[in-house]
Amino acid sequence: MNTLKDVKVGQTVKVVKLHGEGAIKRRIMDMGITRGVEIYVRKVAPLGDPIEINVRGYELSLRKADADIIEVE
Repeated sequence: MNTLKDVKVGQTVKVVKLHGEGAIKRRIMDMGITRGVEIYVRKVAPLGDPIEINVRGYELSLRKADADIIEVE
């Protein structure tokens, strides 16, 4: 299983499934990250956290812990 945390800078991936539950999953869905949406990884901070992505035409920063529950292909 590949998660958003494993994606390299410059790659575009598609969301397969969100694995979290409760408030965390709801917050990620509210940011526009839902099944089938494409995500482009723009940057990763020098220490690896956070990850900067483009999703649905806007830029978003995600913590690695949040990126780890987003399964991608």
